[in-house]
Amino acid sequence: MTRLAAIFGCEGPALGSEAAAFFRDARPWGFILFGRNVETPDQVRRLVADLRETVGGAPVLIDQEGGRVQRLKPPHWPKYPPGAAYGALPGPAARREIARLGGRLIAHDLLALGVDVDCAPVLDVPTPGAHDVVGDRAYGRTPEIVAELGRAFAEGLLAGGVLPVLKHMPGHGRAHVDSHLQLPVVEASRRELARDFAPFRANADLPAAMTAHVVYPAIDPTAPATTSRAVIQEAIRGDVGFDGLLMTDDLSMKALSGDFASRARDALAAGCDLILHCNGDLAEMRAVAAGAGPLARRSQGRADAALARIASGDESFDVEAARTTFAAAFPGTAH
Repeated sequence: MTRLAAIFGCEGPALGSEAAAFFRDARPWGFILFGRNVETPDQVRRLVADLRETVGGAPVLIDQEGGRVQRLKPPHWPKYPPGAAYGALPGPAARREIARLGGRLIAHDLLALGVDVDCAPVLDVPTPGAHDVVGDRAYGRTPEIVAELGRAFAEGLLAGGVLPVLKHMPGHGRAHVDSHLQLPVVEASRRELARDFAPFRANADLPAAMTAHVVYPAIDPTAPATTSRAVIQEAIRGDVGFDGLLMTDDLSMKALSGDFASRARDALAAGCDLILHCNGDLAEMRAVAAGAGPLARRSQGRADAALARIASGDESFDVEAARTTFAAAFPGTAH
């Protein structure tokens, strides 16, 4: 049966009956977890199972980058460093090895809960004076380091059986405001934007990505990337060369305006494959569902291809040895 072109969150640590009934009727493509949904490993496993039961199976996403964007936290889960910490390690080979190991260990943590998609790595390249909404989430300050370490982290996730989602296409590093609260407008030329696009172009073969709620007037002065056909077709699908599964950033962020049905319709019309709505508000989700409609055939193909990239997991992976190696690079983390 065709699924709704949407990914939804839920309000708390347990699935309520009203939300469950809505999910059974709407049949979203997937679900996403946030800190409000997380208490203990057993509780998260129950919630994941309950969410999947409503639709007969579905991907479950989470933001587990490390640093300040880590929904699973101590004491039940290891502490992981932010992206910038990988970039600060000495030696390119060591940086790549540890970044891949970080992704592999996070994949191990997630699969133990039934979570099979991680909204990471961040491939944004910060510029001087930009808002710190990206900040130390970035692997470095150059496109080359960001591209290299982002790929290593993504490969670690894939090897561990978890789908990575690159973010935030086609680049959030120049934004001077936080898109959770305001709409950023990046006044950069096409030539300047090539620097922002570079890490995404270098990783365009990876299977899934998330848009930026950012306006790029050099491409489209009227709409943020999420709802701009020009940005998605010319920049993301064209300049970057990404033909994988493309989801929006959270539609409930304040960077966007208009009612939720319109936001969903506009994003899909622009070329996004999936709508992401995270806060679990049932009225908002009903409006998103009304605007989203069923997953288009081409989007279904991209979704299937993305999930097919997930490895079955390497049973020979020595978790404790990996944690020891990782902890030697970052004392106080991943224990």
